[in-house]
Amino acid sequence: MFTIVAAAAVLAVAGCGGQGAGGGSGNRIVIATGGTSGVYYVYGGGLAQQLSASIPKTRAIASATSASVENIKLLASGKAQIGFSQADTAADAVNGKDTFTAKQPVKAIARIYDNYAHVVVAPGVEATKLADLKGKTVSLGPANSGTQVVARRMLQAAGLDPDTDISKQQLSINESVQAVKDDTIDAFFWVGGLPTAGITDLAASKSKMKILDTGDVLAKMQQLYGPQYALLDVDLADTYKLSGTIRTIGIANVLLVPSSMNEQLAHDITKTLFEKKAELAMVHPEARKLDPALGQQVAPVELHPGAARYYKEKG
Repeated sequence: MFTIVAAAAVLAVAGCGGQGAGGGSGNRIVIATGGTSGVYYVYGGGLAQQLSASIPKTRAIASATSASVENIKLLASGKAQIGFSQADTAADAVNGKDTFTAKQPVKAIARIYDNYAHVVVAPGVEATKLADLKGKTVSLGPANSGTQVVARRMLQAAGLDPDTDISKQQLSINESVQAVKDDTIDAFFWVGGLPTAGITDLAASKSKMKILDTGDVLAKMQQLYGPQYALLDVDLADTYKLSGTIRTIGIANVLLVPSSMNEQLAHDITKTLFEKKAELAMVHPEARKLDPALGQQVAPVELHPGAARYYKEKG
């Protein structure tokens, strides 16, 4: 239901700028999400419906994007009012480093759930660890995505140059899944919540695919890039109907807004997010992890004053 709402909204985004984001006669909110078979898109569609129903004179719509990097650029340009992002990309944005040549004018309203790095290997491809991808055709995720940021860092931590040691592709999650089905790539990276619909679909049709254990690169990633990365376990049987349990790289997700957003609107968005937790969990199970205590943990990004006021009210 909600993904249909969000898909229709994508068509309406063209020409829908930031007007009304600060209050006035009404609020028009574009939520920058991710690929259509990823969690951001599904979650964002549900959030759009709840914001439209809960905040007076508000129309919120969800837009499919390349995710984190693009979402932050859309916020900074005024073309979106809420954006999903990985915490590592958000940290780069507020510090003006790596992908971002200047500090970006964004603030956080909440940490929402953790992303899991998936390294999916096609059936018949011999690879049991990241270093085994050398010489293979691998998608790192689309340009301007948080997936690509993490994929490049994981490969570098494994001792591989992502520009020369693999045949690099830049495919979306939908395109990556189809490429494995078509036998045109050997592996792909995807960083998202559990479960990710595209990978669930692929596992059902390609039962001999693998998802690599990547826990061996965590220490190097933390050494090179900081503490935003953690080690998470994935029960593949429970999540994707595959055998075994793996360890992988985990990254927190945050919801960002422009620094210039009206304080009352930011407060109301944050309030709706947490008070409609049950409804959002019906859209995607990752919403069950919403918790005001965890929600405030967005460093090094600053909390928007409106969000900070909501957390103070909740004690």
